[in-house]
Amino acid sequence: MKVMYERCCGLDVHKKSVTACRMTPEGKDIQTFNTMTDGVMALVDWIKEEQCTHVAMESTGVYWKPIYNLLELEDIEAIVVNAQHIKAVPGRKTDVKDAEWLADLLKHGLLQGSYIPTREQRELRELVRYRRSLVEERTREVNRLQKVLEGANIKLSSVASDVLGKSGRMMLEALANGQEDPKVLAQFAQRRLKNKKAELERALKGLMGSHQRMMLRMQLGHIDDLSERIAEMDNEVQERMRPFEEDLALLDTIPGVGLRTAEAIIAEIGNDMSRFPSAAHLCSWAGIAPGNHESAGKRKSGKTRKGNKKLKSALTEAARAVARTKDTYLSSQYHRIAARRGKNRGAVAVAHSILTSAYHMLQRREPYRELGPTYFDERKKEVVTRQAIKRLEDLGYDVTIEPTA
Repeated sequence: MKVMYERCCGLDVHKKSVTACRMTPEGKDIQTFNTMTDGVMALVDWIKEEQCTHVAMESTGVYWKPIYNLLELEDIEAIVVNAQHIKAVPGRKTDVKDAEWLADLLKHGLLQGSYIPTREQRELRELVRYRRSLVEERTREVNRLQKVLEGANIKLSSVASDVLGKSGRMMLEALANGQEDPKVLAQFAQRRLKNKKAELERALKGLMGSHQRMMLRMQLGHIDDLSERIAEMDNEVQERMRPFEEDLALLDTIPGVGLRTAEAIIAEIGNDMSRFPSAAHLCSWAGIAPGNHESAGKRKSGKTRKGNKKLKSALTEAARAVARTKDTYLSSQYHRIAARRGKNRGAVAVAHSILTSAYHMLQRREPYRELGPTYFDERKKEVVTRQAIKRLEDLGYDVTIEPTA
């Protein structure tokens, strides 16, 4: 086979060690390094000794990141490869053989690197992902608080739509501090909740033990702490998103996509769409495209492939949000598919449409264009008309139709 890179190196990366295979015209050299900072720096110097221009490694967890960062600083082209694409023959697998296999494939140009964003975007991605983790943790803590209230038979959520709203928060703090009189607790109601004082008194009549009050105090404090951290992360993300304000404004025009979803999309894929050959490639990379599994002429499971979990989750949330809107193309698409294939498939299909729209909008620098809720019917107008007439005739009606003026 044709040699593409004369001087290259393959790395088998683990938590505590890195096995490196260096291939040059002079021969092959193999060495193992530890993953402490001094070991990684020694590895980089060892790679530079023979003037290796390309390095390939598996994308194992997060262990590739510090090595990639140092190689990036030394202007050595590093390729992070999907482990599924380079599986060795079972029974012949060792760290040394894996490193040799990687180096050999790289030498002949048979490896395709994964998409790795720039350092600035990687930092932004980590911040956005961590903020999402904080928001999810806050939601879990609110659910734990709700369980404590249910255990004490406090049915506040049955009356108030937001347990942690202004009224609910004051009631919970009073409960945590030992107040048990439902009439006193109901006096904390604000605005429209004042009209439900009789229901509140019934809902706030329960039996709360001392351990439940202690848990309630700790949970409220934890929620406040998480809220402060989320606000701090919001400020940091907002500051780093300033160069992408125009892109965020474009994505915000898509129904169901709010500011946080737009920030998640930009953090995961950036605003340069030239790195993806087409919208279909991007959707496949994100893991929201149907899989291909066909054998002997039979099409088997077409479940979605593994992809970017964070992006897929954000897009699916946006799809479920847009499903509740009215008079939109995406809402019509969701209900059309969900009626036949189920809600989950409908959400993934709409998420696919959202990401496809985002790709073309960022590529062409154009806002979202609404196709309307009747888009699918307009495409097959004659078929829909014929089916509607037939159903009415089957019910015993004589149907004549005339187009409206």
